[in-house]
Amino acid sequence: MNSTVMKKSMYWFAVPALLFYLTFWIFPILRLFQYSITDYNGYAQAYSYIGLDNYKELFRGDILGVSLKNTLIYTLVTVIAGNIIGLAMALLLNMKIRGTGIYRSLAYIPTLFSAIVVGFLWSYVYMPDYGLISSFLDKLGIANELNFLGDYSTALYSIILVEIWKTIGTTMIIFLAGLQTVPNDLLEAGRIDGCGPWRLLRHVKIPLLATAITINVTLSLINGLKAFDFPFIMTNGGPGTATNTLIFSIYKMAFTEQLFGKASALGVISFAVIIIITAVFVLKMNKREVSA
Repeated sequence: MNSTVMKKSMYWFAVPALLFYLTFWIFPILRLFQYSITDYNGYAQAYSYIGLDNYKELFRGDILGVSLKNTLIYTLVTVIAGNIIGLAMALLLNMKIRGTGIYRSLAYIPTLFSAIVVGFLWSYVYMPDYGLISSFLDKLGIANELNFLGDYSTALYSIILVEIWKTIGTTMIIFLAGLQTVPNDLLEAGRIDGCGPWRLLRHVKIPLLATAITINVTLSLINGLKAFDFPFIMTNGGPGTATNTLIFSIYKMAFTEQLFGKASALGVISFAVIIIITAVFVLKMNKREVSA
């Protein structure tokens, strides 16, 4: 078999992956766009094309603004707090201390649990009167009427804390892997030049962690923008619309209110928002990584 025939035959190996990509990625997206301009309710065979009415209704109503605001807050706090805490844990566990392996394993354990398990676990932790936090405060003799998940002002941030607790192990491991690639000779040279721990972190370690930072920020960004599990499991979007995220609102609109066409329109808007935000972040992080 000559090289030309071999090259042509090699393209056939890409066909299964291409078919999979078209079937489970491109086709659903095209159908999403199609349903977004209809009054489809999710189960009826017949539906009508109504143009951009679904989009107009979403932009006139409150649900898009509330869901987008909650999602952006969720994402911003998850990205910033999650990465700062993950980096701090990685720095601590990168030190030569006794039992480091055990501490690393304990820090990673939450990542191994499913979102359902974590959601129900933290629901009991947050439970007023009988929850772990309330019981602990009662034992200390501190009177409290805390209702973390039932208070409009604290519900979203309580769920964000659970998201960070669940994903912090992965963030820490990636930072830890990056720290272990930092050359000791470079650190020693910095110490000889009079650099303290803070200056070494700022001017040596963090620049060399550019790739790890890019990975962790991207993962945190994606987790935040597609937030659904914990709002669904712990609060069902409540109280009111306090924990309504974009993905949760799509689910509720499609499967509870049976407004599949409108939900598809919200899905298109969410898709655009996620693509734009992710692209901007990745481009900025890649530029920072190159300059570092």
